[in-house]
Amino acid sequence: MFADILGGFAALANPETFLYLVGGFLMGLIFGAIPGLTATLAIALLLPFTFAMELTNALVMVMAIFMSGIYAGSVTGITVNIPGAASGAITTMEGHVMMKRGHGAKALSLDALASSIGGVIGAAVLMFIAIPMSEFALLFRTPDKFALVFMAVVTVVIVAKGSIWKSLVAVTLGLMISTVGFDNMVAQGRFEFGSANLIEGIGLLPAVIGLFAICELLLQGGARVRNALDQPAFKVRHRDFWPEWKDIREIGFWTYAKSSVIGVLIGMLPGGGASMASFVAYAEAKRVSKKPEEYGNGSHEGLAAAESANNAMCGGAVVPLLSLGIPGDSVTAIIFGVLLIHGLVPGPGLLTNEMVTIAPMFAALMVAAVFVFLSVLVFGPYYIWLARMNRGVLYAFIAMIAMVGTYASTYSVFQMWMALAIGVFAWLLKLMSYPLVPVLMGIILGPYLELYLRRALITSNGDVMTFFSSPISLGLYAMTLLFIYFLRIKAPKHS
Repeated sequence: MFADILGGFAALANPETFLYLVGGFLMGLIFGAIPGLTATLAIALLLPFTFAMELTNALVMVMAIFMSGIYAGSVTGITVNIPGAASGAITTMEGHVMMKRGHGAKALSLDALASSIGGVIGAAVLMFIAIPMSEFALLFRTPDKFALVFMAVVTVVIVAKGSIWKSLVAVTLGLMISTVGFDNMVAQGRFEFGSANLIEGIGLLPAVIGLFAICELLLQGGARVRNALDQPAFKVRHRDFWPEWKDIREIGFWTYAKSSVIGVLIGMLPGGGASMASFVAYAEAKRVSKKPEEYGNGSHEGLAAAESANNAMCGGAVVPLLSLGIPGDSVTAIIFGVLLIHGLVPGPGLLTNEMVTIAPMFAALMVAAVFVFLSVLVFGPYYIWLARMNRGVLYAFIAMIAMVGTYASTYSVFQMWMALAIGVFAWLLKLMSYPLVPVLMGIILGPYLELYLRRALITSNGDVMTFFSSPISLGLYAMTLLFIYFLRIKAPKHS
């Protein structure tokens, strides 16, 4: 295993692969920092072009986007009080207070350092536990796999923000969409309404483009554009972005480590995501802090806790994707698509049989985490300008890339229209405060939930007790109940 991981780092020494890593990292920085454009959108737009990429380059690039995109969501949050992504909300609350006090460089440096530490810890955990988890997953029978996917669907519902009923409706819509098309088990079409186009189903790419690209463009285009703050009166230099040792010591190694572990664990939870990781880590740091009164008023400790968890989540989210075939969040759901495009099926056998192929992903995630801190030393003084791009030109370009990319990957005008229709539908859902991640998770997990359900019933001659006949199944159902209790019934409330 370790030889394969070392081989993954060696693969990054290839100049072409390293350029893809750097390109993906810069793409993630830009998309993550600009409000409304996220790492999810960046990878969604890149997905069609991975068809023509060599597999290693494609995997390295998407992992670099993942790491830098999650980090960059806090950049505009600190500088102009507009987080580039929801995951940067906690950091914005603390970092922008520091920015207004003239400590913007310090906020950005502590932000980048925490993100880098969390990212490295998350990638290291991924390297050590992914294979053991995949070996354990080989023990799963069909009813156990159903219980696992069922747990993932339930977890997606309960961890989503807002109304649990709206989350339930959203994931149900995703499950319904996943049933459209040809049924391989009985060799007939379902819900195609006599359309030859619908018989092939609704593809993952049009769904992703619609849910996260078209929808976001409609939301941003219809909203009043908020002006960025005026250029601060104080000036910053590159050397100002070196964090001071007294600030790091004040935060404490334990804060970085504990918050990173929280981020990894929540990342491993299907549907957890960076927002939940940052909130839980922030809440825990505040609970044990000696200076809880500083939280919400520019707390270095609170900022570091939230950002450590954010980027540690990346490594955690990849664990269930590779070892169990269950995406940990919306970004890994799209990475799932990248793997499928290249003929790799995430699941227990992937790491056992294709570790040499997958190892560069692990290496790219860790190297990209180191790049996070280096990036603030290079680009720190210029980050503020990312929020001042011409939004009209930018959104027009994104719309063009999204639609052309959909056609290039499917060669179907119908799928382009489908992406647009899903985008409009998703826009209406967002206007009514329905979450979109459960919809995507429903589309991804729906086929597996149905497949394992039907296979288990067929092999047991319709005996439903087959779903409760294994210790693994019972353990997964018990975990599902525990998740419901701790994540929804006993969950801490946002203040």
